[in-house]
Amino acid sequence: MSCLGRLLLILCATTSWAQTSTGPKRREAEYYIAAYAQHYRVPVPLVRAVVERESNWRPCAISPKGAVGLMQLMPMTARNLHVSDRCNIDQNVSGGVRYLAWLIQKFHGDLRLASAAYYAGENIVSRRGLAYRNPDVVAYVSRMRATYLRFAQEKTEISETIQKRDIR
Repeated sequence: MSCLGRLLLILCATTSWAQTSTGPKRREAEYYIAAYAQHYRVPVPLVRAVVERESNWRPCAISPKGAVGLMQLMPMTARNLHVSDRCNIDQNVSGGVRYLAWLIQKFHGDLRLASAAYYAGENIVSRRGLAYRNPDVVAYVSRMRATYLRFAQEKTEISETIQKRDIR
């Protein structure tokens, strides 16, 4: 598929996904998610699942533990990723996707471990791997998997619809 074809697919998919939400902030978030996920080679459905699970699409959500923004970046993580404004959609998604890409690489492509590390921290998951059985983390990874699969299915349906409309 050509670069233009991929861009068209991303734009159509983003527009379709954005229609299921309310407002321009969601559309802006979807744009940055698609752009950064493609750039850092992170599955778009994974990034969307993180955003939904972490902040429920609220750009400046603040957790009791101090994580902020769509991708719920902790202060130290944000500093390490050079994110100065965690409520800025562009910066937050850029930092969060870069962090996810790093975790995916660190855990050799295992999205379960990358998701667990995103939630609990990479150090504990690095030490214990799949033997890490904290019930909160296990539940989080299970919910992430379900959300990821739902978004992946939506993407597949959008791609099939676009291909059916292609009349070349």
